[in-house]
Amino acid sequence: MIKKKFEDIQIGERATFGKTITEADVFAFAGITGDFNPIHVNVEFAKNSFFGKRVAHGMLSASLIDQTLTNLGGLGTIHLTQTVKFLAPVFIGDTVTIVSEIASKDPAKNRMTVKSSVTNQEGKTVLEGEALIMMLKEK
Repeated sequence: MIKKKFEDIQIGERATFGKTITEADVFAFAGITGDFNPIHVNVEFAKNSFFGKRVAHGMLSASLIDQTLTNLGGLGTIHLTQTVKFLAPVFIGDTVTIVSEIASKDPAKNRMTVKSSVTNQEGKTVLEGEALIMMLKEK
């Protein structure tokens, strides 16, 4: 992570991050959030579900966007808002790739709108989102 200047960041600039979702990730996320929905943590329950197997928490996938937002804005970037649309499940063992792109800038407030997409190893889009980030002004 590096410190950046607002004026040096360009519309269209991108950041990418990839991760394979593991069973440990799912259980750690369940422990952190308290969300032990059996669709995420119980193999037998999930076998009889709509998906036929366990799925990762949607917000686990969404939270991975944060890494790209910090990469785009640099050290000290503040994540103000986030919208997400879940398009397909992410399963344990899937490798997801997050691509986030600066869509617009508001120099008066040091804010940027960032559009993100998350795809799985098959290239299928599993999540789309939009965030508002802010860089702190220099003192």
